[in-house]
Amino acid sequence: MQPVVKLPEALLRSLEGVTGYNEHDFVQAHTLVDAPVSIRLNSFKPAPISFPEDGNVPWCSNGRYLSSRPSFITDPLWHAGAYYVQEASSMFLEQVLTQCADVTKDLRVLDLCAAPGGKSTLVQNLITPGSLLVCNEVIKQRLSILEENITRWGAVNVVVTGSAPADFARLEHFFDVMITDVPCSGSGLFRKDPAAVEEWSPEQVKHCSLRQQQILQEALPALKPGGLLIYATCSYSAEENEQVLDVLVKAGYTSLKVNTSDSWNIVETKADSGATGYRFYPDRVRGEGFFIAAFRKPEEGPTHSYTPEKIPKVAADVIRQMQAYVSVQSLDIVKFKDAYLGFHAGLAGYLPWLQKHLYIRKAGVCLGMPSRTDWIPDHELACSKLISPSVPAINLQQEDALQYLRGQSVHVETDLRGWVLACYQSLPMGWMKVLSNRMNNYYPRHWRIINK
Repeated sequence: MQPVVKLPEALLRSLEGVTGYNEHDFVQAHTLVDAPVSIRLNSFKPAPISFPEDGNVPWCSNGRYLSSRPSFITDPLWHAGAYYVQEASSMFLEQVLTQCADVTKDLRVLDLCAAPGGKSTLVQNLITPGSLLVCNEVIKQRLSILEENITRWGAVNVVVTGSAPADFARLEHFFDVMITDVPCSGSGLFRKDPAAVEEWSPEQVKHCSLRQQQILQEALPALKPGGLLIYATCSYSAEENEQVLDVLVKAGYTSLKVNTSDSWNIVETKADSGATGYRFYPDRVRGEGFFIAAFRKPEEGPTHSYTPEKIPKVAADVIRQMQAYVSVQSLDIVKFKDAYLGFHAGLAGYLPWLQKHLYIRKAGVCLGMPSRTDWIPDHELACSKLISPSVPAINLQQEDALQYLRGQSVHVETDLRGWVLACYQSLPMGWMKVLSNRMNNYYPRHWRIINK
C-alpha cells in the first residue's frame, strides 16, 4: 500500500525520544487510506442512526465509530442535530471535564477557540441546564460555522461570541472552566488533511508555540482562582505541548491527572516540570493525533463576583402570542431588536456582563417575533427543545426531507394550516407554512443543500 501522507523528515526527527512515539508504527499508521470515522450522538435529540456502527468510542459515552464514511450531507438527521461528526481522540475531553470538574453543579464555561463546535456541543451535553457555555471564535468565517452547529444542537444555555482572547481578560474571574483547544501546526491531522503537510515546518511549530502561550496569557485572567483550565492541541510537537505545560507550571498552575484504561492505549506523558499530559497516536488509538492536559488555577486573593442583572418583563400580550409556539416555563425571555431570545431561567442576567466586553453573535435561542395576527417563529426555535408540544408537525419521508433541505417545495396531504414543523424521524428540521394551495419552505437559504 502506498503512503497516503509523506511525513516531513524534520517532524519524524523532532519526535525521537518523545513519550509513546514509535517511528515505524507511526509511519505505518499514515499509510491507511480509510482513517476511522466517528460521530457523537446528541443526548437531547435521540434518533435512530441508519449508518452501520463499528463499536463505541471507549472514552466518550455518546461516541460511536462507523464502519465506513457515509454521505452526511444527505442525511436529514445530521441537519436536525441528532449527531455531530467528530474525530474520536478529541472526545476524550469528556473524561477530562467530568473527572476534573463537578458537572452536577451550575458552571460558567468558556470554549475559547471553539469552531467548528465539536468540543462545545460535547460540553453542552455534559453540563447542567443552568450552566452557561460561552463558545468563542475570532475568525469570522469559522464563527459562522460555529453558530450554525450550535444552533443545530438546540442548546438553550449557550452564547456564541467572536472576540479576541485579550477581550476576555476584562471579565476577570468570570469562568469556572476554560477550554483552550488552541491553533497549532496541525501535524495530528495529516491523515485527514494531507495538504496540511505542505504547510508544516519547524519554524511554524515555534511560531505556534509562542502564539499558544500568548493566547493563554491574554485569556487566563477570565478564569476563576481555583478554576479548571483544559489545554489541547492537534499537534505532536513537544514545543506546542509539554513545553507549554512547563510555562503553566511556572505560572503557578497545578497539573491534574485523568484516569484512563490501559485498553484505551492513550499515552500519559510528563513535561520537564512534572506536569501530566495525554498523547493520542494513530498507531495506538482509533483516532487522530491529539494532546490534552488539565490544570487548576492557583488561588489568589479575593475574586470578582458577577450577580445576574434583573431582566425587564416582557409584555403580557407578547407572551400570550408566543405561548402558542414556545414552552415559556423556566425560561428567561429577553427582547433583542425586534425579536425575542430565550435562555434557561437565571442565565439571561449574565448577558449584560458579556455584552460590555464581547462581540455576541448568538445568545440563547431566538424565539421569533410578534406580528399583528400571529407569532413568527425563528428557525432557532425549531432546532431547540423550547417548542410547545401543541405546535403541529409533519413527518417527512427521506426524499421529501431532502427536498425540504434543498429549499424546494414539498407536497404532503394534510389538513393543517399555518406554521408547521418539518420533521424527519420526529426530529424538527425547520419550519413550513401551510396555505390552502401550497406549502412555503422557510428553511434558511444559507443552510440549504446545494448538491443533487
